[in-house]
Amino acid sequence: MSAGDLDPREARAWLDAHVNLETGVGVPARGPNRGGVGGRLLAVERQRPLMELLGSPQLEYPSIHLTGTNGKTSVARMTTELLTATGLTVGSYTSPHLQRVNERMCRDGEPVDDATLDDLLVQVALVEDLLPDAPSYFEILTAAALLWFGDLAADVAVVEVGLGGRGDATNVVDGRVAVVTNVSLDHAEFIGPTLQDIAEEKSGIVGPGATLVLGETDPALARPFLQRGAARVVTRGVDFGVRGNTLAHRGRMLDLYTPGATYHEVFLGLHGAHQADNAVCALTAVECFLGRPLEAGLVADAFASVQTPGRLEVVHHQPLVLLDGVKNVAGAHALRLALAEEFADAPRTFVVGLMREKEPHEMLEALGATRAAQLVCCRPESPRGLSPDDVARAAIDLGMDAARIEVIDDVRDAVQHAIDSSEEDEQVVVTGSLYVVSPARAMLI
Repeated sequence: MSAGDLDPREARAWLDAHVNLETGVGVPARGPNRGGVGGRLLAVERQRPLMELLGSPQLEYPSIHLTGTNGKTSVARMTTELLTATGLTVGSYTSPHLQRVNERMCRDGEPVDDATLDDLLVQVALVEDLLPDAPSYFEILTAAALLWFGDLAADVAVVEVGLGGRGDATNVVDGRVAVVTNVSLDHAEFIGPTLQDIAEEKSGIVGPGATLVLGETDPALARPFLQRGAARVVTRGVDFGVRGNTLAHRGRMLDLYTPGATYHEVFLGLHGAHQADNAVCALTAVECFLGRPLEAGLVADAFASVQTPGRLEVVHHQPLVLLDGVKNVAGAHALRLALAEEFADAPRTFVVGLMREKEPHEMLEALGATRAAQLVCCRPESPRGLSPDDVARAAIDLGMDAARIEVIDDVRDAVQHAIDSSEEDEQVVVTGSLYVVSPARAMLI
């Protein structure tokens, strides 16, 4: 099948046939000279000619460009909610998706419909043969999203980096505001190996003339961002931050300050104390983009209604079932703290599946999973999934009684077993890779 003959009904199969870094399908080893994957060009170097062939739609609207190790998707959702509440048309692009690829690109928070997405993929396919290097799955979706936002005449796009920053495919946008949530160790095999390397890579989204919203507070890790020549820098703990963060029914009650205002007793309808940091990053980014503070009632309505599927999400009661995709040790710690603070002390079963690049001893220890009543180890629905036997062995190494450990390869079977073996007043926590959370969510919602 040639790209020129592609029918919209065949568009998804065409997309799925491309190299996908997220799943590991078709990804060669890292190349020694080109800075990319397997000697291929960096993603942004493939993205530029692709966008030029599509008419450079990403330059028709300004963007808020988001990077960081944790919290990017939550900040993107909050930022979108706030901007939409002001009456702007907002395109948002996040990754990965939980259940349907359509979730990655939204207009005012609503995912693109199937017919529109298929038509966008056909438009990208039509120019593929003119490219010097074949695009990846993520690059194609990035092009489709940025093309769609131009078609929508979006007032602003909220764009989450896929990996790193400097070399990421999204680094073709007009990032008027660059947001950095934090820097910690993740994806070190691609953008590491050190935290300093990771910070350097992420700093690449900050362009001359941009406003930088800097959430990282470690001076050594903040330095690469500060050296990028932003026109304005606002820094967590100096220009914006959280003054109050207390537990409330089904969420948090926050006191936030930004460069332009102070917001008292704002209810955020999300679990986890860390979401306060995400909220103030989003609020500051929107203020910087608009050049003014926001009306307090608008902020209250937006934060009360924001949703982050698969992130500390309660999807079932009796027993309570909580989903939380944690991709690294920092995220695992945040989940552990949230469980201790916000959920009743009750017998708890962990359902855990990890990707191969994660060290299971570190992740289980950060989660506190070995202290649970039961641990069910499963395999993420990805070729990169770690064997559940390896997770179980790590739990035993950490001192957990083997009698409290189950190995059930299939995610759905593992989740069902955990629910069936729990009493109504107990808890089931499904965590680890989003390739575990996604099928679990699909069976429960």
